[in-house]
Amino acid sequence: MSVLTRDEAQTRARLLDVHRYTIELDLTTGEDTFDSRTVIAFTARADADTFVELKPAELRSVTLDGHPLDPEQLVENRLPLPALTAGEHELRVDASMRYSRTGEGMHRFTDPTDGETYLYTQLFMDDVQRVFAAFDQPDLKAVFDLTVTAPEGWTVLANGITEHLGEGRWQAATTPLVSTYLVAVAAGPWHSIRTEHRGLPFGIHCRRSLAPHLDADAEEILDITRQCYDRYHEKFEEPYPFDSYDQAFVPEFNAGAMENPGLVTFRDEFVYRSAVTDTERQTRGMVIAHEMAHMWFGDLVTLQWWDDIWLNESFAEYMGYQTLTEATRFTDTWTDFGVVRKAWGYDADQRPSTHPVAPENVDDTASALLNFDGISYAKGASALRQLVAWLGEKDFLAGINTHFARHKFANATLADFIDSLASGTERDVHAWADVWLRTTGVDTLTPTTTRADDGTHTLTVDRAGSRPHRIAVGLYDHDLGDTGRLVLRERLDLDIPQSDPQALGKRPALLLLNDGDLTYAKVRFDPGSFETVRTSLSGLPEPLTRAVVWNALRDAVRDGELPASAYLDAARAHLPHETDLALVQGVLAFASAQIAGRYLTPEDRPAALTTLTALCRDLIRRTEDGSDPGLRLIAVRHFIDVAAHPDTIAAWLTEGTVPGGPELDPELRWRVLSRLAVLGATEETAIAAELARDPSATGQEGAARCRAALPDPEAKRTAWDAMFTTDDLSNYLFTATAQGFWQPEQADLVKEYVPRFYEDAVTLAARRGPAIAEAAGRWAFPTHAVDPETLRLGEECLRDADLIPALRRKLVDQLDDLARALKVREA
Repeated sequence: MSVLTRDEAQTRARLLDVHRYTIELDLTTGEDTFDSRTVIAFTARADADTFVELKPAELRSVTLDGHPLDPEQLVENRLPLPALTAGEHELRVDASMRYSRTGEGMHRFTDPTDGETYLYTQLFMDDVQRVFAAFDQPDLKAVFDLTVTAPEGWTVLANGITEHLGEGRWQAATTPLVSTYLVAVAAGPWHSIRTEHRGLPFGIHCRRSLAPHLDADAEEILDITRQCYDRYHEKFEEPYPFDSYDQAFVPEFNAGAMENPGLVTFRDEFVYRSAVTDTERQTRGMVIAHEMAHMWFGDLVTLQWWDDIWLNESFAEYMGYQTLTEATRFTDTWTDFGVVRKAWGYDADQRPSTHPVAPENVDDTASALLNFDGISYAKGASALRQLVAWLGEKDFLAGINTHFARHKFANATLADFIDSLASGTERDVHAWADVWLRTTGVDTLTPTTTRADDGTHTLTVDRAGSRPHRIAVGLYDHDLGDTGRLVLRERLDLDIPQSDPQALGKRPALLLLNDGDLTYAKVRFDPGSFETVRTSLSGLPEPLTRAVVWNALRDAVRDGELPASAYLDAARAHLPHETDLALVQGVLAFASAQIAGRYLTPEDRPAALTTLTALCRDLIRRTEDGSDPGLRLIAVRHFIDVAAHPDTIAAWLTEGTVPGGPELDPELRWRVLSRLAVLGATEETAIAAELARDPSATGQEGAARCRAALPDPEAKRTAWDAMFTTDDLSNYLFTATAQGFWQPEQADLVKEYVPRFYEDAVTLAARRGPAIAEAAGRWAFPTHAVDPETLRLGEECLRDADLIPALRRKLVDQLDDLARALKVREA
């Protein structure tokens, strides 16, 4: 397939003015393909050659201004439009298009629970070409008229309000000017809940089999939607720019959600069918807030080219967390951001694949797709949070509103955005952008305290890096009445680089840089503060403060400065006293997956699992009175995941409950069965029985995960063939199979597959495309095999194989993580 380059896009944008797409989709033509008829009205500004993109199963006919073009001229995904003359034109395309099972283009899913079929589009980057013919680049905005023919009994959702015309035909309201990648359709026998807010139609939708679960949470989802909508209208002068707001929870979705104007699509795991923690509900709320922010930043004002992805994602990420904090009951969202998202950004920014938040070298769409990572989301949001701390929220919002006014229903660049921000402040925003958005890497801040003759201390902060930072420095003393508890003496505002040492007075027990987590930087401790952290971390009064400390410990382990066992010791000592669910979940996840799974040697893994089991048991005992069901659920999940012996969790499965609760819902039952499979304590008959009990899509994934995890050579062969030989697995079933396949406990059993991975993944990625390539690189990579030979084989693959960009990026990242794990073990 030919990918669009920036130069080609700029040339075409200078040539064309695209006015309108009239699209007719017929979804009644069979299970493999659908019909797509497109009329594009456009103007050429000069005599020139150009092209239109599409990826059909069959291109039946093409006419330009009534004259037929030869369908055989379609090469890969490009149909030439030669010798265009200046003036108005009409292009008509009639094609048959393939349904997808990989979450790209028009994804088709049949629900195993009830046999109902659902379709939805994901047209991001260059997948609109899988659904209709288009001049597919973000700065050729147009209006869209869409008609869809669907089976009787289905509902069709789209960017605008849809009307059923009878006989399965649906007409969507004409859109305002939007980019091609933002067009959306979702069709099927949806379960829908509709309401209005401030005169605007709101709707939430899911598969019928999930209806009871959506009904149970509908008020919470709609409340958050209303609260965020109202808060954005307080922040933004430009009103919501579309005619309705639908949120569809769709199956087998690759991303968390997609900001299609008027029809946001979410992965339907956000319709919870099993028990979840309040932090997970908060995450769903954040995604709702994030996608709604995109209605302004991304949809109303759209990037001009894909080098400005951060303009969409960093802004929505920052605004999602901040607005959820301001407008809803979830007032502590920045702790979860610090634990989960920021770690994602720090990790991505220290790999060879790092890039600036606002890169200048995104030459084509394949390269752009790789930048949807922890840098464009978490680092960019952290940079914006630091900008607000430096600029002030009033001036920041003034600049944002200027930006909307200048560029609404059009496209904008980084330079446009910075000019808008600069219009509302005397600060040098351009210089800020250069050092924060055009550079790579993470600064490291290290404190040094100096004692004067009078017994007072001063602070000097050493900065390894180049960015200016405005941070708070927390000074904490031991509580005289409780030496395990720390009290905040003072928070000092500090600009780095410093002009002079900062006076501290009496030396604190703990000196914490970046208290409040307002900047993006790794922090270290002076020796006295580290000793306080070791003994009294859980005594810090605020969860966000503890998050900064836990992140510092995590970074020190990854950098080989702190033994992995020391992190485990800190978790064992302090997590039993932790009250914040995001922190408990984040620390346990890092301790089990990275510390026990990669950074400690196989010989040390059993002792680590014993420690984690004891820790989880303590948390379970602590919550026996029912005081904190969320904490208990986290502890139970992780107890299952780290169980080295099957007896306890097998008894839970037999009884259907953990003593004292919770009862095992489907998610917990599959989790237990998966761990029993790893330990060789179950078999195919039990998996089949559980699937009969839960034949849902999630049950199908659970069964695939369990079957791949069985410590049996035939089970491994079957799983490997399913992933790499046949193309029958959907994106979700591929991921589930890959998650089950590699297990640290089965290293000898799967040793022969480690070298096979590289060759088979290369072939698979070329055959099935970017979504499966990303899944293979992320989930099917042998992460447990921390040894020089795995690294050597991977480096050889990078050097010699013909890799599609999506797989190359994942392998670069995986191999860098592998090299880091080897260094941590050596240290």
